[in-house]
Amino acid sequence: MAATPERSVKLNPLNEEWKKLCDVLDRSPGNGWRRLGEIVAQDRRFRLSADNLEMCSLKVLQPDGSPSRMLLMMLAERGCTCGQLMDFLRALANAEALHCLQALALQIITQPQSVSLLCGHNLHLSCQAVGHSPVQYQWFKSKEEVPNGSTADLAINGVHVKDGGFYICRVNCGESFQFSQWAQVDVLDVSVSSGYARQSSDDNLEVALQPRPQRLLAGAALQLECGAAGCPIPHYQWHCDGVPLPGATRRKLTIPNATQDHQGKYRCGIISGGERTWTSEVEVLIAPSAPVQISGPMECSEDDLYAIGGGSTDFLLNSVPEQLHAADKVALLIGNLSYQNHPQLKAPMVDVYDLTNVLRQLDFKVVSLLDLTELEMRNAVHEFLLLLHKGVYGLLYYAGHGYENYGNSFMVPVDAPNPYRSADCLCVQSILKLMQEKETGLNVFLLDMCRKRNVHDESTHNVILRVTANIVFGYATCQDAEAFELSSSDFTNGVFVKFLKKRLLDDEKITVVLDRVAEDMGQFDATRGKQALEIRSSLSERRALTDPVLPGAADLPHSQQWAKAHELPESMYVDFECGAQIKLGFAAEFSNVLVVYTHIVRKPAELSTCQAHVTDFPQELDVDPKAMNRSTPEDTGVYLLSSHLPHHCLYTRLCSLQKLKDDLVFTACLRGASAAMDADDSVSWTENVNIGKPLIARLDLHQATRQNSCLLTCPMPHSPTAHYKHPDQDRSHQHHRLDVSVGGRTVAEGVAAYGSSIPIEASDDVDELHTAFIESLQLQRS
Repeated sequence: MAATPERSVKLNPLNEEWKKLCDVLDRSPGNGWRRLGEIVAQDRRFRLSADNLEMCSLKVLQPDGSPSRMLLMMLAERGCTCGQLMDFLRALANAEALHCLQALALQIITQPQSVSLLCGHNLHLSCQAVGHSPVQYQWFKSKEEVPNGSTADLAINGVHVKDGGFYICRVNCGESFQFSQWAQVDVLDVSVSSGYARQSSDDNLEVALQPRPQRLLAGAALQLECGAAGCPIPHYQWHCDGVPLPGATRRKLTIPNATQDHQGKYRCGIISGGERTWTSEVEVLIAPSAPVQISGPMECSEDDLYAIGGGSTDFLLNSVPEQLHAADKVALLIGNLSYQNHPQLKAPMVDVYDLTNVLRQLDFKVVSLLDLTELEMRNAVHEFLLLLHKGVYGLLYYAGHGYENYGNSFMVPVDAPNPYRSADCLCVQSILKLMQEKETGLNVFLLDMCRKRNVHDESTHNVILRVTANIVFGYATCQDAEAFELSSSDFTNGVFVKFLKKRLLDDEKITVVLDRVAEDMGQFDATRGKQALEIRSSLSERRALTDPVLPGAADLPHSQQWAKAHELPESMYVDFECGAQIKLGFAAEFSNVLVVYTHIVRKPAELSTCQAHVTDFPQELDVDPKAMNRSTPEDTGVYLLSSHLPHHCLYTRLCSLQKLKDDLVFTACLRGASAAMDADDSVSWTENVNIGKPLIARLDLHQATRQNSCLLTCPMPHSPTAHYKHPDQDRSHQHHRLDVSVGGRTVAEGVAAYGSSIPIEASDDVDELHTAFIESLQLQRS
């Protein structure tokens, strides 16, 4: 029988919904799984042998073993579709099994997408499904069936506000049916007088409704509205004075009884797909509901209050908060040690690891990276800048080679030539300029590098920084001096972090903390008179790294991007044809260093010995072939995380995940031997494993430099717009940190993922709507 689109649904026997079909085939004595296997074996396309059927039969020896599921898994691996399996079941004459498969074969392959559009535009929703026979469609808006909504595509020309709401599609296929996901349709009326309308002429995300300023009396309802057209439907987050408002994630912001505490400047952040934009910022003034006295017994009427206000809030009594807050806390830690053309370093790995653990205790969202090239460093900084907005605490720590010329500091990537110039490095002041544009609450730079002058770099830079009161620099050493890491055969901290990590948890202003670190370093005999901490600050408030984060910051859309760099693959089980099963586990030593460990969970009784290992990793990853599949973490180079990994496993360390271009695919191998075999004989089985893009690989730092890279902050020779090329000169200059040594190491913490997938605007409403909708339908199987 020829294959059709309806018959092309793939088998998925691992899905729990297939259990009923497997149960039917397992308990059917005359026309069950074995007879089905014999029928399939007659079709040469699926290469099913007697040994394969015997392997299926061995599943009955396991407590939860299912010969049918094993058989269906074999067919799935050989490309069998639901339509082909139906033909085999018809030949088997097992009506109950055929009925189970017919219910499973229906799949919705295209779900309707939520959308926001302007009045008068055309709405198009699509729901595509495949099944064992032709499918029919039935569209609903809330509880009501949509007239003429009986095709896969629902189209409404010239929508009105009344067409907004929630839509769902029922897909029918014979006796089976499924419901699509809910799609929210938001229709914006740009003719209303509550905002300023702007209609987009292209597909870019653009604000269509702007909020308007408000002047209210205390106790009145504060109402602000905005809106943007886009697909997928935009997500909203209101801010007041740069601080995100918990729970304010709808187009309309309503505060029933506004008080003077609600006064301030409001704007809304809007995200659709990968685009982000902001509404205009509007001021909300709230006057007391009763007359107030302003320097004397004078009373003011309501009209007088508005006149006094006149766009200023000086007439209101504002209390000074006792506790400063951060809108969010994010940190980027970079440690460069494996230089291609310069002396290798050791301490940056330990320093980054220890600071990561301390900063996470302070509720920082930390991405920690080792050994980045120039391109990777620029892209990492770009992703870091995406998280910064008004009120956020941003911290950037760098450990590695560096230098300082004419007051500008430069961080040296691991691929920098010898000698290097500014075109090969990242300018700290350029990054700071971009951070200032974000209006952050606190900018902290901790630079653990040399500040000697680079005689090979004669370029002068003109990075003009704005006067702000939120900058703190902590230099590990003074100007024109070197930073030290101490000689040791063990993995130890550099001098700066040795003392810094002991003070960061102090609940003090950040400059006070750094002053204490400077005092501690001054008492250290090994570097006294050679290295002294230098602090530069324009901080006018008592900002501390211990300041609490406002509730709801971790759930904001801007946090989702950084969350990608923390996503570990889930542990998984790999089954082999011989009946053996191994477990694959994963741990993150850094955001670009993944540890894979394997353990045999089940060994078939007929095998006297059984060993498992992993191999065939992508070439772009840094994996030492001699250190793979080792019996201890230390043997594979995992020193810092070793005490937190499970025992009795084989370990492999994968570095440079930022270079991974595609999904991480590798091979799990199993080698075994039975007692009947000769001593040197064995049998091998392999399975391919795909774990997607783990940790920092999801951010694609290997791609071309982002548009807002620090390259573009000043027109200097290292700007790509100047088409700068390195001169063909003898590069003999070498700049490096000195060696000296100390110990110290903190306990590791697991990598935590921040945020979750963003729901549509009214997710609570959808849950209630779905329950009411299903209860309103009297669905019966025909």
